[in-house]
Amino acid sequence: MRVLVVEDEQAMVEALTWGLEAEGYVVDVATNGEDGLWKAVETSPAVIILDVMLPVLDGYQVCRRLRAQGVWTPVLMLTAMDDDLDMAEGLDTGADDYLAKPFAYPVLLARLRALTRRGLGVRPAVLTAAGLTLDPAARTASRDGVPLDLTSREVSVLQHLMLHKGQVVSKTELLEHCWDPAYEGGPAVVEVLIHRLRRKIDPPEGRPAIQTMRGEGYRLGDGHEI
Repeated sequence: MRVLVVEDEQAMVEALTWGLEAEGYVVDVATNGEDGLWKAVETSPAVIILDVMLPVLDGYQVCRRLRAQGVWTPVLMLTAMDDDLDMAEGLDTGADDYLAKPFAYPVLLARLRALTRRGLGVRPAVLTAAGLTLDPAARTASRDGVPLDLTSREVSVLQHLMLHKGQVVSKTELLEHCWDPAYEGGPAVVEVLIHRLRRKIDPPEGRPAIQTMRGEGYRLGDGHEI
């Protein structure tokens, strides 16, 4: 089984290469993000071990570009940063798992085995509702085939509403799922974002896709009544 290691610390590269080859893996190495991106596309590894802090392109950029190109190879993000927000960012860019340095080598092997058992190249489901199409992995959206220019936060809110289409979602729930845990603002920020999102996704005429349920929250139609 072929593993691509994208890591710029020579000692770590040598340790990973030695250990993985001892387990029977075939190891390719890239020492910067640009080379890692190219090898991930051209060599079709079974799994990628991707450091965050890399020259040229960092690990977040590499992972985001891979997913945007339709490459769904499992990615284990490896980093010296173990903050929850760093972990969340890595997963949001399309990584499948996250391991902080220093780590126990048996844990790394177990994570790799788990990733390869899940199956390779499985693309996350594309969400559709009310004329909207959202690709959660690529973080892209369109309305009736026309691409929408949405911010990351707008994509997150729209995704949550589409996952719960036909159901009422409260402002509190949107805050909990679409904003950082450390955010201390109130629900007014949700109202502002929903207003901005409507201006982008709704045609000039017609019923809004996101309906306001007074005193309860918001509801995205299931497509039958819109």
